[in-house]
Amino acid sequence: MKKKIVSVLLASAMVLSLAACGKTEEPAAATEETTEAAAETTEAAAETTEAAETTEAAETTEAAEETTEASGDVLSYADYAAAAVDTEVTVETYVQAKQGWWENEGVGNATFYTQDENGGYFLYNMPCSEEDYAKLTEGTKIRVTGYKAEWSGEVEIIDATYEIIDGNYVAKATDVTDKLGSDDLANYMNMLVAFNGMTVEAANDDGAAFLYNWDGSGSQGDDLYFNVSKDGTTYTFCVESYLCGSDTDVYKAVEGLNVGDTVDLEGFMYWYEGPQPHIVKVTVK
Repeated sequence: MKKKIVSVLLASAMVLSLAACGKTEEPAAATEETTEAAAETTEAAAETTEAAETTEAAETTEAAEETTEASGDVLSYADYAAAAVDTEVTVETYVQAKQGWWENEGVGNATFYTQDENGGYFLYNMPCSEEDYAKLTEGTKIRVTGYKAEWSGEVEIIDATYEIIDGNYVAKATDVTDKLGSDDLANYMNMLVAFNGMTVEAANDDGAAFLYNWDGSGSQGDDLYFNVSKDGTTYTFCVESYLCGSDTDVYKAVEGLNVGDTVDLEGFMYWYEGPQPHIVKVTVK
């Protein structure tokens, strides 16, 4: 019996000794498992971060691609009209008239009145070869990309490029006589419009029916300015010499006007500090 008790006491002493030295097998295994679990957690966190970064980068790239693609979309006239000034715009439109061609530092330029079924676009100083200028006849369809701009009230597209595409459309003049004097007239900017039953008024104190240049300082070949009235209100219209030169029927018709004549007029609704139509047709009643 004493041997058994002594053996038990010795065994207990060995266990206590090992525990005091930190050398029991169970705590060591637990430490290894904890370390491994921590490593797995760190790895999982890294994988989660990497996945999040990859997803975010992919979404950013996709969004950028969608934005780039959207910027090249062809706008309806309503969307073009709603676009802010300085916005890059792309429209499809039809040439209605062209306002001269000239070369500047070796680059051809021309200005165009264009229109679709819903509104007008003024393409100012658009780079254009002389060969293409000849091709851009009335009704020709073009796709234009440039920047929406405004100058003294005139809304236009500048710094434009273009390509000729299939299609043809020639606009008929929209009668806007009843819009004279109203804010609604601006909605027809750059479109081919008509003013009917207008009365020719004196262009200066001397009673002239028209002037060469706005102040009468010019001579034949310069722009023509003349006044017409409707319902007691007088408006100033213009024959733009780059658009319709002195050899055209409309230029000669204005030179032949008399104060008091009743006329029907057609022209493009240009804007300069207010409506200043560029007239292309005059019919004396």
